[in-house]
Amino acid sequence: MNKVSAIILAGGKGKRMGNEISKQFLDLKKKPMLYYTLKKFLNNGNVHEIILVLPEDEIDYCKEEILDKYELKVDRVVVGGKERSDSVYNGLKAIEDSSIVLIHDGARPFVTNRIIDEGIDYAKRYGATACGVTPKDTIKIVDNSGFSKETPDRSTLIAIQTPQTFDYKMILEAHEWVREKKLAVTDDTMVAEAYGKKVFIYEGDYTNIKITTPDDLILAERLV
Repeated sequence: MNKVSAIILAGGKGKRMGNEISKQFLDLKKKPMLYYTLKKFLNNGNVHEIILVLPEDEIDYCKEEILDKYELKVDRVVVGGKERSDSVYNGLKAIEDSSIVLIHDGARPFVTNRIIDEGIDYAKRYGATACGVTPKDTIKIVDNSGFSKETPDRSTLIAIQTPQTFDYKMILEAHEWVREKKLAVTDDTMVAEAYGKKVFIYEGDYTNIKITTPDDLILAERLV
């Protein structure tokens, strides 16, 4: 069993963009952002299955305006949940007979084949991995009054990106354990770590940005 699945999370709303439309449907050079993300995984020969996770009220729109319009053949479309972790869990439950799963933000359209391939390789070796980059700015820890109280060594810090890639059975069990314990988690590396699994961090790319604000959209237009 060497099948590799990718879960693409496309549930982010466009509130910080100032748009009613979900951000992954916004256009970049006349094509929706999600188009570019899906194409990266569809064109990668090491990914065998794609699970797209969407809010229930946006499934029809996505099928008509993106999947059908641009002939993007995903394997399954799954309804997301209230929180990101719920959406990931729903995606994981839709997978059968996979050994490795990549979990990726739909709003990161500039992921590279190198990042995808290395994620798969490292997950096979270590069971849990994620890409990331060293922050370019100095990071400060502030107190409740807004005053700086500590400056961490930047060389020890990593800004985590996606895909985050895992042994499928392990991350499914970890999500089930976290749900049972009712733990709050912000990403899947936290899920794995809470479950007692070490996560190997490898080099991402500064262009592998998550498009969240209007400024990000301007940069994305240039990157396309």
